[in-house]
Amino acid sequence: MFVIIAGGGRTGSQLAQVLLAADHKVLVIEHNREKLTRLHQELPTEAIYEGNAADPAILEQTGIRNANVIAACTSDDPSNLALCFIARKMFDVPRTIARVNNPRNAWLFNGEFHVDAALNQANVFANLIQEEMSMGDMMTLLKLRRGKYSLVEEKVPEGAKAIGVALKDLGLPDECVIAAIIRSGKVTLPRGDTTFQRDDEVLAITDPDGARQLAELLAPNGK
Repeated sequence: MFVIIAGGGRTGSQLAQVLLAADHKVLVIEHNREKLTRLHQELPTEAIYEGNAADPAILEQTGIRNANVIAACTSDDPSNLALCFIARKMFDVPRTIARVNNPRNAWLFNGEFHVDAALNQANVFANLIQEEMSMGDMMTLLKLRRGKYSLVEEKVPEGAKAIGVALKDLGLPDECVIAAIIRSGKVTLPRGDTTFQRDDEVLAITDPDGARQLAELLAPNGK
């Protein structure tokens, strides 16, 4: 996959490193000298393009017509909106993703500006804090489907309500699927009649409501 990242700040740089590690083709567009100096210390030279990403001529030079995704990660919301609009209308980029810097501007990041996905950092961070507070010892390993589902992990403590009860009888919602149980260092694929044991490590794919119900069932001493 070929991904163009507009903006070489910390967000753009980190995204580029993650994508490069996953063997994607990446090009970061940046014109600020200070940021360019740092980018050349963190990324391969071939992954950096010097220029103003808001300039259609620069975008053309980067090969944007062959890009699968553009990620508008600048620190300026109007620029991010314009980039998504230009990428779709002028260059027919299949997927546009924009960073929302000011939460008050979030309502603008919609289909009218051809923004397929808007990432509001303030809301994401606040929701993650709230979720972690409500889930106790449960650990979120991975976010799926734009945060609607998560891969979570929790160890079964002594006295948990779920111990000895068949999975089919736990009353978990359909949105909470027990994916695997790690027991004594070995992975077990659960079935309906499988029961939890003390010190099991439970991996589940779930939405927030399912995670809360699972956390209650795995709470120590049934608390």
